[in-house]
Amino acid sequence: MNRAQRRVGLVLARAARVLGEEAYYHEFLDGLERVLTPAGVSVLVKVVTDRAAEAETYERWATRQEIDGVILVDLVPDDDRVALVGRLGLPAVVLGAPSTASGLPTVWTDDAGWAREAIRFLAERGHEVIGHISGPLAFAHTQLRRAGADEEAAARGVTLLRAGGDYSYESGAAATTELLAGKPTAIVCDSDVMAVAALDTLRGHDLAVPADVSVVAWDDSALCQLAVPALSAMSHDVSRIGELAASALLDAMAGATPAVYEAPAAHIVVRESTR
Repeated sequence: MNRAQRRVGLVLARAARVLGEEAYYHEFLDGLERVLTPAGVSVLVKVVTDRAAEAETYERWATRQEIDGVILVDLVPDDDRVALVGRLGLPAVVLGAPSTASGLPTVWTDDAGWAREAIRFLAERGHEVIGHISGPLAFAHTQLRRAGADEEAAARGVTLLRAGGDYSYESGAAATTELLAGKPTAIVCDSDVMAVAALDTLRGHDLAVPADVSVVAWDDSALCQLAVPALSAMSHDVSRIGELAASALLDAMAGATPAVYEAPAAHIVVRESTR
């Protein structure tokens, strides 16, 4: 197939309602396009329901020569998509830990280190029982965050309570309710949407934020700033991560040697939801 413009693909295996709530991929796409558009490359985004549909999408794209490269996200350990894009001859970049990439170029975010910083921030403020609402446990970045949080909690003698979600508001509310049985004085949420759900759920249990329970969000966003109270957050430059992914993919499409592109370090932004 002849195309006047090069095109790269991004497949998101997420429920549409969850994706619609997330600010992360909107900012990520903004960063991608900031680099790709001037290079004459467009982005094709496909939302699917599961991994099988994702794999079928790559197969179809490759067969029809519809794209020139792909960005892989939400990897799991020993992810079979890495081998698949290699077999299909698709230049690819992994967004995640280099350990998941099997030699593909990688845009690396230090999820374990950022989780340690979040727990350290709360422990240093006297919190001894901290809840952690994670994303899907199959994802490698979720496992790294959990491991980092566990390590920091153990090092500081903090009790860490765990609950899982899928980044949706509903799962954040359910996980918060689950955690309350352990009487945490702080909760760290793996997304801004789940953190907002935590605020509302705590309010529904007549618990004040931050007087009774502090809340920290992952992925700082406008939602964190507009929440009441405004959410403290682990902030990282998602648009910059998108720019790095775009540069890495352009390099891969040009045949460059695979490399690790390290994202800027995240940092805690302190707002009204923590004491």
